[in-house]
Amino acid sequence: MLLLGPRQVGKSTLILDLRPDLVINLNDDKTYLDFKSNPDELKERLSALEDIKSVLIDEVQRHPTILNTVQTIIDDKKVQSPKFYITGSSARKLKRGQANLLPGRIFSYELGPLCVAELDYKLDVAKALKYGCLPEPYLSRSESFCEKLLTTYSGIYLKEEIQAEALTRNLEGFGRFIISAAQQSGLVLDFSKIAKQAKIERKACARFYELLEDTLIATRLEVFDKSAADIKKRPKFYFFDTGVLNGLLANFISSSDRRGMLFEHLVVNQVIASAKARDIPIKASYFRTRGGYEVDLILELSGKTYAVEIKSGHADQGDAGNLETFRDYYASVDGFFLVTGDSAAARKIGPVFVMNVSDFLREIGL
Repeated sequence: MLLLGPRQVGKSTLILDLRPDLVINLNDDKTYLDFKSNPDELKERLSALEDIKSVLIDEVQRHPTILNTVQTIIDDKKVQSPKFYITGSSARKLKRGQANLLPGRIFSYELGPLCVAELDYKLDVAKALKYGCLPEPYLSRSESFCEKLLTTYSGIYLKEEIQAEALTRNLEGFGRFIISAAQQSGLVLDFSKIAKQAKIERKACARFYELLEDTLIATRLEVFDKSAADIKKRPKFYFFDTGVLNGLLANFISSSDRRGMLFEHLVVNQVIASAKARDIPIKASYFRTRGGYEVDLILELSGKTYAVEIKSGHADQGDAGNLETFRDYYASVDGFFLVTGDSAAARKIGPVFVMNVSDFLREIGL
């Protein structure tokens, strides 16, 4: 099993709870050097122990070629192969290292921040808007700890994920870019504007966005374009966690001018994380015409299509009517939802369900 996910979502903690017989942490420099210098290190460690049923290889992107050895062990019919749990935080590093992803021999999964089902559908929205849903800050009671952890997250990410893995030589340019990208997160993408802000070339800007995707820090939302001819084609990018986003922007205040943006990120991220947690295929997009009509989220899930508007405050008849207009562009809608930050009980305005984020995700099976 290959488990991918951003740093600090709990990949290692989750697998360690399964009590593997052998743990190989490639984030440890000595362990990394042992395996880097000796191609037979894994086989030697396995042969030195008896009756090994499971092995954890942590942070595999540091040494992708170890997967070749894993394959030879799995394919050796003379011995009983242990079960391998393999974690990583960079799909890009695996690709660049021409990693053997063991086709036909491995199941791949992605792990995101805590999702509402893991919290018994009792998400603390106020806390999630400020500190996100990474397990450690979300479960902490210390605000100063949360802010320190999330502020340094971007520095750790830049150093360990970008610099140490040599994903780009232009580290200073990437440092400026990631702040600009955070400021524009959730907005329709304008490469030229962000490149100008970050003082980098437009081509580098596009390449850096790919890097954010491959290292699982940002999610791309394309435009839903199954019917309308006058739609805008540019994508949006959402940082994977509101706490990390606030840490990059050095602002943990959920003020009235930021609450709408943060709540939209929270809902989008919860949808994506919940689908990954259940290993359910989902296609998330947004809809916007050249005339300015927009629907925040279109979800294609389990053979159904849902149109979703996200509003941090109270929803009214006008909001519901605006959402229904989507039928003029795409008739085959299976459900309309207004997801609000209002704590009021779920209700219905015409065909539109109005509910909080926890009730919404439970309603659509996530």
